Amino acid sequence: MKDLRIQKLAHNLIHHSVKLKENEKLLIEVIGEDGILLAKELMKEAYKVKAMPFFNIINQSLLKDMLQGLTEEQIQLLAKQDVSRMQDMDAYIGIRASSNVSEFAGVKDEKLKLYHEFYTVPVHFVERVKHTKWCILRYPNDSMAQMSKMSLEDFEDFYFKVCNLDYAKMDKAAQNLVELMNQTDKVHIVGPGTDLTFSIKGIAAEKYMGTFNIPDGEVASSPVKNSVNGYLTYNTQTTYQGITFSDVRFEFENGKIVKATSNHTKELNQILDTDEGARYIGEFAFGLNPYVEKPIGDTLFDEKIKGSFHFTPGDALEESDNGNRSSIHWDIVNIQTPEFGGGEIWFDDVLVRKDGLFVLENLLELNPENLV
Repeated sequence: MKDLRIQKLAHNLIHHSVKLKENEKLLIEVIGEDGILLAKELMKEAYKVKAMPFFNIINQSLLKDMLQGLTEEQIQLLAKQDVSRMQDMDAYIGIRASSNVSEFAGVKDEKLKLYHEFYTVPVHFVERVKHTKWCILRYPNDSMAQMSKMSLEDFEDFYFKVCNLDYAKMDKAAQNLVELMNQTDKVHIVGPGTDLTFSIKGIAAEKYMGTFNIPDGEVASSPVKNSVNGYLTYNTQTTYQGITFSDVRFEFENGKIVKATSNHTKELNQILDTDEGARYIGEFAFGLNPYVEKPIGDTLFDEKIKGSFHFTPGDALEESDNGNRSSIHWDIVNIQTPEFGGGEIWFDDVLVRKDGLFVLENLLELNPENLV
């Protein structure tokens, strides 16, 4: 029996997320075979609007084998081919359905760096992000259910509730926060292991409501590059380049991460030394999705956790550009609900959110009970 929730998700992706039009070309890219069912529904929906769908399937096990002996010439040739294909596209939907989130563990750092610098950056960060209408999402498979410590059935129920949220309602509620951030200079964040100050003056705020990511629900800006001072302790795990980091703590001086520790301090600093911009922050954002209540170890979900914020080392968002350039963009999350220790966010010495709940009258619609 066909799961109607998949059809609804495909409809939302085509009509709301990428707003596909007649004669436009759509690339559907699937990592892992579990996402093919959704890809098939996307193709059907694309044909309904008389668009032209294309597909690409990536097997991560084969990709890992290729990475083991990767050369710069080899990856530049692959990138050249895929940049050319992306240039022909009007829209892109990426379905991440990996059967093993740690598939690349054991691949040498220099090989991962080659792949990121000469493939991911030109194909995705430059061509796809800047020149197509795009959306990326996960698919509910056994791997994600295990990572979330749920049965597959329970995780599917959670997944479709989160992903098929009424984003139009959230979009309307988020406008007041966007306008407030655009009027704000000084931000002060306090919580367990955290006392952080920075400016967002002159940096445009942007809301993300089911367009670039599914699930979605965040309002983002960027700190003025050299304005960040203090220290920040993240209270969620984060996986990057196949390594799961916990207890990540950064100390900042004039925007730069001058000290970084975690359960993998050496590897953490190697990532932050990727390039000059990796030790500066490219994004500050509020997580707003009322159905995402705790981390599951996947960034696309965790960065949307209600009552959270993320503070991102690396490349700045195009929409909220503070001038920081890097080949990394690493969304790491701090949750400020009471269960995670609480915390406060102040704008220009006015309390905006306490223990994960907005306290200003014109922002109350963004609290979870008003979005479900």
